[in-house]
Amino acid sequence: MSPIVVTAALPYSNDRLHLGHLRSTYIPADIYVRFLRRIGEDVIFICATDEHGTPIALRAEKEGISPKELTDKYHPLIKEELMKMGCSFDIFSRTTEKIHYETTQYFFKKLLEKNYIYEKEIEQLKCPKCGKFLPDRYVEGICPFCGFENARGDACDLCGRYLRPIDLKEPKCAICGTRPEIVTTKHWFFKLTIFQDKIKKWLEENNSIPQNVKNYALNWIKEGLRDWCITRDLNWGVPVPIEEAKGKVIYVWFDAPIGYISSTKILFINKGKPEEWKKYWNGKIIHFIGKDIIYHHAIFWPAMLMGMEEFHPPDSIVAGEYLTLENKKMSKSRGWYIGIDEYLKLFDPDPMRYYLTSVAPLDKDADFSIEDFIRRYNDELADILGNFIHRTLTFIERFFNSIVPEANLLEEDKKLLEKIKEVQEISSKYIKEFRFRDALLEIISLAHEGNRYLNNSAPWIKIKEDPKRAATCLYVCVQLVKALASLLSPFLPFTSEKIWKILNMNSNIHNEPWDIASQLLPSGHKISKSYPLFKKIKSDEISKIRETLLPSKKLEELISIDEFKKVKISIGKIIKAEMIKESKDLISLKIDVGEYGIKSCIAKIGKYYKPEELIGKKVAILLNIQPITIFNIKSEVMLLAAEGENKISLLIPDKEVPQGSDVK
Repeated sequence: MSPIVVTAALPYSNDRLHLGHLRSTYIPADIYVRFLRRIGEDVIFICATDEHGTPIALRAEKEGISPKELTDKYHPLIKEELMKMGCSFDIFSRTTEKIHYETTQYFFKKLLEKNYIYEKEIEQLKCPKCGKFLPDRYVEGICPFCGFENARGDACDLCGRYLRPIDLKEPKCAICGTRPEIVTTKHWFFKLTIFQDKIKKWLEENNSIPQNVKNYALNWIKEGLRDWCITRDLNWGVPVPIEEAKGKVIYVWFDAPIGYISSTKILFINKGKPEEWKKYWNGKIIHFIGKDIIYHHAIFWPAMLMGMEEFHPPDSIVAGEYLTLENKKMSKSRGWYIGIDEYLKLFDPDPMRYYLTSVAPLDKDADFSIEDFIRRYNDELADILGNFIHRTLTFIERFFNSIVPEANLLEEDKKLLEKIKEVQEISSKYIKEFRFRDALLEIISLAHEGNRYLNNSAPWIKIKEDPKRAATCLYVCVQLVKALASLLSPFLPFTSEKIWKILNMNSNIHNEPWDIASQLLPSGHKISKSYPLFKKIKSDEISKIRETLLPSKKLEELISIDEFKKVKISIGKIIKAEMIKESKDLISLKIDVGEYGIKSCIAKIGKYYKPEELIGKKVAILLNIQPITIFNIKSEVMLLAAEGENKISLLIPDKEVPQGSDVK
């Protein structure tokens, strides 16, 4: 049996986590690990906080504290919330541990010795006022590809391109706003291009890598990889371990994935087996991540491991897609998200684990809405699962003094009991294929079957007419309850423990073998007193839940009437519309605004409107806005639209008015 390392992406230690992180990474990883333990695999579950990089350094500088103080604040909060949600890590470490520094420096020196790292003089931005270099997010400016004015030095949020600070037009220091100078400095590069064909072959031939990961990574490879600058001019990070690079640190995306290895080392040092970690990193490696870091895990990291030679690339990379909130993208900066801490003020962990797993397949985007969560909670957890379990156990308590009765099985009874074995095997197959939603729904189908069987058998009536038949019915139902307790343990660990305890089982369900689900409770076994597992949410509680969970929008700085009078909003008629070839979502428009003339406009509405359906529409536009240039096209005005329900809706007058009409 080959040992297995399962990792969950290292959360960035500059803020608390939200439901999107749980859905994409931590709950799927925990489900998988809990299942592997149940089937007897030798598995360890590794995670840590990622504590280096410019976002942390920049935020700490703006808050007037050290980066270490910032990460010291968030590491325990992140760890506590993930543990409260049931994440069963073997270790939750930090990338500021001494062993992590040593391991990262070992990687750098080994790859340097093998000539996979080289030095090169490059132009870089330096702030004359702050007196320091400006890597990555320390720079803001205009995207050279699309013209977006608030691009960062590492990426453009509008067109999604990865950038270098030197690429930005009209750059400015993110700290003081000063225009930086271009200076020449020396940095070290990893020869990523050497590994392009190897990575392509590894991706194409590895059937264990989900298709969404393959497609994303292979699309990047088609564009052609570039050598990768892996050093930064910062004083926060792992120091570059060579004399000529004194004062520089290793780029965070070089050091972060090494945190999987350094955390494993720390785990086994703590166990008193300091060399044991090697056995696991020569075994099977499975990474669980969010889709936004596929590039790093499916290209950078495998290339590093290939270059080291003493390691092999990951066996699989499972990437969860995005979770929206009420059909709008979650955003920390806009305050539109639900934090784990806010959720746990109202509910136990398992209802959210259930919802985030069941709402959509992991490789598809999903949405969290309060109404849908409450509906699923009431209909599926309370009415189907909880109700079946509670009715079964209370009937045994009432009619048979809490003793599992004798059974005289008929064909229909045997058929339902055989269903347990079938679900056990099918759900096992699905989990191994990372189809967690399918596995969970298959298990919940047992509760559906149990409810149907219980209702049809009606033991509360049969107990008077045919007590033996009532006894058989409840014998079969309690076997389903036991099976549900076992099979749900990877998904709903706390609920599973509660059911196991009510069944009076003197063991830890998480340590029991997976096939215990189909091993029947003997007649004569005494169960404990039952209680409802899920209390139904009443309609008068919904407003409080919404108020607690959903972030309320706060008005920004108020403006005076005189200031508002400066805003010029008019009605225009769209006379031309066409997609911008370099973008998926941007549409170029020509808008007739009457006496104000024909104005050009770039609008990010390609997901919601086809160019041909826009022509002839009359729309509200903001006229007196500073023009910007995107993809070499001048945009003079801004469309006004309402955002919601996973769509953009243009503001259109409800009566016919001439173009150029002012909006009062």
